[in-house]
Amino acid sequence: MLTAVAAGGVVGAEVRWLLGLVGPPAPWTTLIINVTGCLLMGMLMVLVTERFSAHPLVRPALGVGVLGGYTTFSTYAVDVAAPAFGSPGSLALMVGTPVLAVAATALGASLTRALAGGGAR
Repeated sequence: MLTAVAAGGVVGAEVRWLLGLVGPPAPWTTLIINVTGCLLMGMLMVLVTERFSAHPLVRPALGVGVLGGYTTFSTYAVDVAAPAFGSPGSLALMVGTPVLAVAATALGASLTRALAGGGAR
């Protein structure tokens, strides 16, 4: 299981790093990554817990590994605390990121339930 999580973490972290190279400047890339990662996590959890009989390694490899490596709370904390972002925008980012992340998780789960229908389990 640790190998699956580690391999997934490498993939997720590499995607995050690449998006940091091509995306908007900090802190916006971090916000986008965290919100999209939460959206995907909501989708994944519905698929592997409600819709399909997934292999036991799918959830840790994709959830903890790929999406855990993709999202980043520590970079969010640095972006919020950095002096360059010590402005009203920093407060909005500090409050908005967790709100948007939780909303994205719920949206991902709801959309997946709606699109996947009754699903086979």
